[in-house]
Amino acid sequence: MIFIILVKFKKGLTREVIAENLRDFEIDKEAGVKQLGTYWTLGRYDTVAVIDAPNEKVAMNMVLRRMDRMDIEMLVALPANAKNPGGPA
Repeated sequence: MIFIILVKFKKGLTREVIAENLRDFEIDKEAGVKQLGTYWTLGRYDTVAVIDAPNEKVAMNMVLRRMDRMDIEMLVALPANAKNPGGPA
């Protein structure tokens, strides 16, 4: 399942936050999460990440591990393609 994750850092991006996030990436990888892309953004969010997770529970656990240092909004992404031009039915 593909998820889009919108992130706003609560206290700024410090070395400690980076170190904690890198540790969390290893836990995520063991749970089957694949990082498809991470982007720094200007505007409401600091970062946008696109991940592939085995299911909603794994994705939710990933978010919950980071809630102490980040405000996170997670969206389920469904592919848009020629077979479903009007979206999922």
